[in-house]
Amino acid sequence: MRALKKEGDSIGAKVTVVASGVPAGLGEPVFDRLDADIAHALMSINAVKGVEIGEGFNVVALRGSQNRDEITAQGFQSNHAGGILGGISSGQHIVAHMALKPTSSITVPGRTINRAGEEVEMITKGRHDPCVGIRAVPIAEAMLAIVLMDHLLRHRAQNADVKTEIPRW
Repeated sequence: MRALKKEGDSIGAKVTVVASGVPAGLGEPVFDRLDADIAHALMSINAVKGVEIGEGFNVVALRGSQNRDEITAQGFQSNHAGGILGGISSGQHIVAHMALKPTSSITVPGRTINRAGEEVEMITKGRHDPCVGIRAVPIAEAMLAIVLMDHLLRHRAQNADVKTEIPRW
């Protein structure tokens, strides 16, 4: 990082957030899907360009027999889905990844145009972060917590009279 800062350039980052102890049953199968709300919240963070839940884009290289999260009497055997099945929490760890772009406000000269439409070279002055991923970690954790709390409160309000026994693995 020090060398990158000295060069005046920047790099992107991949940040993973995990929530444990999330009860099964939060979310909806179509509208208000838990995974959609998490993706929405994480995408709203500055510099985020992509979000994956669980294995995300890596699932394209897997077969269905490899990707499915099988369940036995002892519990789930894997967590490829990142703790969310069909838009609803499964009781497993919620796992989300986000990709952050390298910031373009760097001190390496770049091309742009001025108000007259002429090509000019520019250098950004002021503060320079070589990687915004470091600053994004607590923001991502907070956004995930907000989404989970929102879903938990809605779940309680909608199911106040429902008594169910949820298995603890």
